Amino acid sequence: MESVKYTCPNCCADLKFDPQLQKLSCEYCLSSFSVEEIKKLCAATENSIPQEAVQVKEDFENHTHLYRCDSCGAEIMADDQQTATFCYYCHNPVILAGKMGGEFKPDKVIGFKLTRENAIDDFKKWIGKRLFVPKDFKSEQQLEKLTGLYVPFWIADCHINVDYSATGKKVRHWTSGNYRYTETSTYHIVRRGNLVTRGVPADGETKIDDLLMEAIEPFDYNDLRDFSMSYLSGFFADKYDVDKTQVFPRIRERSTQACASLIKESISGYTTVTPLAQNYNISQTDWKYTMLPVWFMSYMYRGKVYEFAINGQTGKLAGTPPLSKPKLALFSGIIGAAVALAGMVIGGAFTL
Repeated sequence: MESVKYTCPNCCADLKFDPQLQKLSCEYCLSSFSVEEIKKLCAATENSIPQEAVQVKEDFENHTHLYRCDSCGAEIMADDQQTATFCYYCHNPVILAGKMGGEFKPDKVIGFKLTRENAIDDFKKWIGKRLFVPKDFKSEQQLEKLTGLYVPFWIADCHINVDYSATGKKVRHWTSGNYRYTETSTYHIVRRGNLVTRGVPADGETKIDDLLMEAIEPFDYNDLRDFSMSYLSGFFADKYDVDKTQVFPRIRERSTQACASLIKESISGYTTVTPLAQNYNISQTDWKYTMLPVWFMSYMYRGKVYEFAINGQTGKLAGTPPLSKPKLALFSGIIGAAVALAGMVIGGAFTL
């Protein structure tokens, strides 16, 4: 008899039966479900795979090459018309490592809208306002390293059971004759129900800083399309190295924060609100493995890597430029000399 294995509806890790709870529990995201709940969820998803999806998966396996950087360990994907020659993280040469497995085929993709010329223009405007960056950070050689990159993202829709209660107080003051009165009315505030947070993203690449990717959000999901190999033409893509189980804590945090904010916005008219219980339990998570477009550049300066990114759909950019200490010292010296000279001139004027 074949054994039955159930996976967590939230993070896809294996579920184990907990005798104390009499439920199936996930040791990774700490979710728990009754046997009836899991059977119902599994029955809803056990559908046959369409033939079109099988064909797309086979195309991905047959026409996607994997390149590996022996220096930093990065793994780069490209179609069979595009050749990767250097690593866009550490700029060392990469070697062809073989074909890609079908399990890494994305579900969805947003294609590039920003051209390379647009990205370079935006970078030049951004860097033009930074006076103390190293000279070669603005060079044409550095601009050549600006790479059109599809970054792997896990996008999640979380179904959340909300159980919130609080004490709300309304305080009213008035004066009558020689007396001042205060009236305090106390209310019990309750918010219970089911909420869905849609399109919560978390990048699946450890080599790109999470905060950098969050800084160029949001992406417009109206442009989401089913993945096709044609989107990779002329661009590179990252192979994810962070799976759903690992990113779920970030997804859960962002989802529960969104719920808490929505609950807070729904409560108004009180002088004070004191929460009594705030429970946000994620009962199910629907995932889409998605490639999102980013113009990406890295720069090594004095042993530290600086990263710069532009949202390839909206043009929003973010990054921390390197600081050239010699330039800053020279500028400080000039300012110091100017101040000293001004002091001498003013001092001489007074002595006259």
